[in-house]
Amino acid sequence: MLVLLVVLIGLCRWLFADAFRTDDERVAAILALDEREAIKDKRLLVQSLIVLGLVLVAFVLGHGAGYEPSVVALLGAGLLVAVTRVTTESALQDVEWETLAFFMGLFVMVGGLVNAGVLDALAGGIAGFADDDPLAFTGVLLWGSGLLSGIVDNIPFVAAMSPVVADIIGADGAPQHLWWALALGADLGGNATLIGASANVVVAGIAARSGTPISFWQFTRYGLIVAAATLAVSSGYMWLRYFALAG
Repeated sequence: MLVLLVVLIGLCRWLFADAFRTDDERVAAILALDEREAIKDKRLLVQSLIVLGLVLVAFVLGHGAGYEPSVVALLGAGLLVAVTRVTTESALQDVEWETLAFFMGLFVMVGGLVNAGVLDALAGGIAGFADDDPLAFTGVLLWGSGLLSGIVDNIPFVAAMSPVVADIIGADGAPQHLWWALALGADLGGNATLIGASANVVVAGIAARSGTPISFWQFTRYGLIVAAATLAVSSGYMWLRYFALAG
């Protein structure tokens, strides 16, 4: 992860070279900012942090009690509205409705692919030669996960692929490096497109609301470079760690 972080910083300096150019006036304006001025209501801040803490605890403990994460989230939102002076109307105005609508459509589409068996077929197809050529299969799993995560979102892809990897690994837990190939491929491949990861869509929605919209192809133009570079570094790491030095 540290190596990938260094690679990402280097890519950012190259891809966004103009953003790193500044002048004395901009520096002075930034240094003059006071972060305390951004907090308009300290009481609301404390109340929000307390409710957020309760929601995080409920996420961890709620499953055992039979509560779905969606129910916990709604209860937390309702509690925050009840204990604060924020009106429901003002709270609803800050909801990213376009982002939520996009997620609804995305998960409906992915759900259709899962129920139709498309993702299972893709996952099962690449598992056919796992024993024949472990190195090649590791590469296919890494890069295939990266490619498909950029198309269908990395969360549903991992959900479909995890049972396949578990069957290949078997009860003895070897080879464990296949889990790393899946995790690295899905995580880094999610950076390739705007729909590759949920965080991408959320940030795009915030950027659009702030007056700096990010189009799909604008994101993809940079995301593909970042994803390809980090996947290439991960491929070298996987080969070195689990094959070249394994003996």
